[in-house]
Amino acid sequence: MAYKNHLRIGGYVVKHKGRDVATNLASLEFRDFVKGLNDQEFTIGNIPAGYEHRADKISDLFYGTPNLDWMICWVNNINDPFQQLNVGDRIKLINL
Repeated sequence: MAYKNHLRIGGYVVKHKGRDVATNLASLEFRDFVKGLNDQEFTIGNIPAGYEHRADKISDLFYGTPNLDWMICWVNNINDPFQQLNVGDRIKLINL
């Protein structure tokens, strides 16, 4: 099975608990992409009311898709969006 996610990074299938799971997290392309995130131009944004603790909604607001929630967390060193990402917090938003 060929798998491509929304980032257009190649993936592969691994076994997890006896099931085939498509992933790209350990791929060389993904590691290169993530290393390059800190070199990208970015904008500073503020989390508006109603978007606190919701990286998916913030992603949808700024990028037009909820699928980049992981990138917001990664770039801003967010380990737990339910405890972080508060109203008024300043966050980095990668310019895509």
